[in-house]
Amino acid sequence: MLIEVALPLSLAFIMFSLGYGLTPADFGRVFSMPKAVLAGIFLQVIAVPVVAFLALMVFELPPALAFGVMLLSFCPGGVTSNILTKLVGGTVALSITLTAIVSLLSVLTVPLLIIWAAGRYLGEAAPEVDVTSIGISMFAITAVPVAIGLLVRFLKADFAIRTEKTVSLIATLLFVVIVAVALISNWPLFIASIGQLGPVLIGLNLLLLLLGMCSAALLGLKGSDGLCISIEMGVQNAALGIAVAGLVAQTGGIPEYAIPAAVYGITMYIVTIPGMFLLRAVFPKG
Repeated sequence: MLIEVALPLSLAFIMFSLGYGLTPADFGRVFSMPKAVLAGIFLQVIAVPVVAFLALMVFELPPALAFGVMLLSFCPGGVTSNILTKLVGGTVALSITLTAIVSLLSVLTVPLLIIWAAGRYLGEAAPEVDVTSIGISMFAITAVPVAIGLLVRFLKADFAIRTEKTVSLIATLLFVVIVAVALISNWPLFIASIGQLGPVLIGLNLLLLLLGMCSAALLGLKGSDGLCISIEMGVQNAALGIAVAGLVAQTGGIPEYAIPAAVYGITMYIVTIPGMFLLRAVFPKG
């Protein structure tokens, strides 16, 4: 019972922290840099699941784990992508804007994609997917907290500016706790599947980072924007992936479907940080 309550509440706070760091000007960037924003949205919502699907045709995984990888690919970047973008010198404002927009879109896109993925990978073993219920749940744990964070930032701007770093730190710690609980809850399965999941998740992470940067370069976006789009494409919201897996399974605890997201919550740092500094050397900031 603790996990069922703590997991969505923790995710809701993480999403609140995203809205807490936003200003109206961030959304105004949709109009000031439309090419970068539209490219980022398309790459994350469409290209990432397509690449994950193709990767699963190369790497053979058990049905439940393959389904979990697809669930992860449906998720937006999250607060982590904003932090990593800042770390490597990408365009932070663009990262925050993309994360917010795709997170809000996920309320509509993720439930529909789940139906397809469940049928494709689980077949007759797929649990009954209630699109309406999942959509409402995702709205409650993503869109509503973001909106509340935005409202607090608007009404108490000075207070929000003073406490933004603290809120962000708490959100990061909660993310670490969510990943740790998911791994501990399924430790035997994690040990048994890490040999299979590791190459898939690391390879997918590297490929998406590279494709994001190359796509940005082809669109004529400058280096810092390219770094941002690359991270938004290559870094998914592992905490949301774990929560969505729970919504689909509709069982107590953290299900098998959540293992890929939990493993990815660790491997993405190992891959993304050195990978992005390498890409920054290849695609100089401009």
